[in-house]
Amino acid sequence: MSNFVQITGKSNQEFLRTYAGAGRVGLACGSYQVDKLIRKAQKHATPDKQWGLWSHALIFQGERADGHHWVIESDLDIHRNHVRLGAQENRISKYYDETLFPSLAVLDFGLEQTQVAAVVSEGLEMSAGRARYSIAELIGTLVGLRIPSRRSKPNLLSKDNAFYCSAFVQHLFSKCGVHLVPGVEAKRNTPEDLFRSPVPHVTYLLERTSGDKP
Repeated sequence: MSNFVQITGKSNQEFLRTYAGAGRVGLACGSYQVDKLIRKAQKHATPDKQWGLWSHALIFQGERADGHHWVIESDLDIHRNHVRLGAQENRISKYYDETLFPSLAVLDFGLEQTQVAAVVSEGLEMSAGRARYSIAELIGTLVGLRIPSRRSKPNLLSKDNAFYCSAFVQHLFSKCGVHLVPGVEAKRNTPEDLFRSPVPHVTYLLERTSGDKP
């Protein structure tokens, strides 16, 4: 069960600086076309068959020696003459732009410090080992949402050392013995599944009023 705390009147930066603690899960709703496709596909994972709220999931690493908060994630990061596909570390400022990320949530599963260390340590290891982003696994997951009985079975498009975003989050949590979506194979879960996780946690949800919307 989740306790919801709705936050209003804050920018993305203010919200994340307040609630993005180490070992917590972040959820984002992106504004690109691919984000809309992911949200639409997740309607098969919602009770009311509405689009999912979220298109991306990540882990907060905490503040580092440079004074910046960092995240660990498996993402498609494309810039001019530079492409990163897979596990990576990024400054949390990546998510400050309300136009690119109009909705955010932070999930606090109440991990102990040893569990936080296990999650972050594995994330750093995966980033250093250049774990890949798996588009094939993501497609297998989204297509498989139409057949609920398959969700407890291995993803037929699974690849070694490759993860899409929410599968990456679950992989990291498995290192501290926490399965965020019981009954669903790790490489079949979605950002929306994490948001609806039955594992006890607190959800900090950034709500925008009409005056806040970009």
